[in-house]
Amino acid sequence: MPRALVLGGTGLIGGATARRLRQAGWTVDAPGREVDREDPGAIARALGDGADLLVDCLCYTAAHARTLLPLARNASSTVMISAKAVYADDLGRHVNSDEPPRFESPVTEDQPTLAPENSDPFTREGYGPNKVAAERTLLDSGLPITVLRPSKVHGPGNKRPLEAYFVDRVLAGEREIALACRGEGADHPSAAANIAALVETAALRPGTRVLNAADPDAPNGLEISRIIARSLGHEWREVLLDHDESGRHPWHRIPPFVLDTSAALALGYEPVGDYAATVQETLRDLVSSRSWQDRSRE
Repeated sequence: MPRALVLGGTGLIGGATARRLRQAGWTVDAPGREVDREDPGAIARALGDGADLLVDCLCYTAAHARTLLPLARNASSTVMISAKAVYADDLGRHVNSDEPPRFESPVTEDQPTLAPENSDPFTREGYGPNKVAAERTLLDSGLPITVLRPSKVHGPGNKRPLEAYFVDRVLAGEREIALACRGEGADHPSAAANIAALVETAALRPGTRVLNAADPDAPNGLEISRIIARSLGHEWREVLLDHDESGRHPWHRIPPFVLDTSAALALGYEPVGDYAATVQETLRDLVSSRSWQDRSRE
């Protein structure tokens, strides 16, 4: 029976990965706060004598990556969760810059990235550059390490679900929805379940590589508003604005930011489902939590 260690295994991506691997017959250790990511000794003890798969959902800096390398040498395959925040357009703009990036076509793994930095990774400016530094430290080792770059991650258990933007309006009974730029803005979603499927694919096909990790479709704001309203049995009039001064939603990016996932598909990755299918559990959780909150106020 293959064994996996998932660092950050109680989080959104780590939890989905642990569930998928267990369903596939793996033995999975998915420690949460009981293993300090800043303590190399604690991580080494969690790994023990080795594993078939090592997944790090908590690798944010080059220092984190360096502590991961000794463990990766005792794993058949290692997966590090990075982010699309590493990508920069021709003018150096990125998702966290003051001016948004402009990608005129789906972004491949060959798209230039930001320059690596050793700074605070938990700031808007430092997040992407530190992820780049972590990626390069791991990939330069030559070990069988797969770096995954997801986009807007969604799934049950998300502490800040973007879908709440539309769900709350549905539950409030709003009969019209205003959408900036006619709802054409899009920011590729990545279901945690789909990321988990790609993690398993990488585990079964060890290698040194970078893969975009996203849903098989990239619906725009208008399409997402319709998916959510339809899923909740709601109807509203769409007010499609020509400007972006109002009606902005969490997926509003013009031009759209879409990831090319052909490399993952070529490796054998099979998505669990598209956005409409994979978002359903999140919608059920949101409706349930909102209903509980309403009852608690009575």
